[in-house]
Amino acid sequence: MPITITRIETTPNPCARKLIVDPAPGSIRSYFDAQAAADDPIASALFVIPQITNVLIHTQFISVCFATGTNWKPLSKAIERALLQIP
Repeated sequence: MPITITRIETTPNPCARKLIVDPAPGSIRSYFDAQAAADDPIASALFVIPQITNVLIHTQFISVCFATGTNWKPLSKAIERALLQIP
């Protein structure tokens, strides 16, 4: 089911953002690479984006970490597109 970002929040980590999403993503899980996320459609969709380094999926939000030096604006658009493509 496609996921829509309703709000984006900064975090204490300058290389992370908290994505408030709809619908809620379900159970809590965390991944540090695409291989570990292979069975999770949300995390797999995000790890297609090369700059993504970590994904935390919580009951009400998704947190993404990205490589230092990454420009957030284009990355946010790529994340939005990836989440909308989830079957």
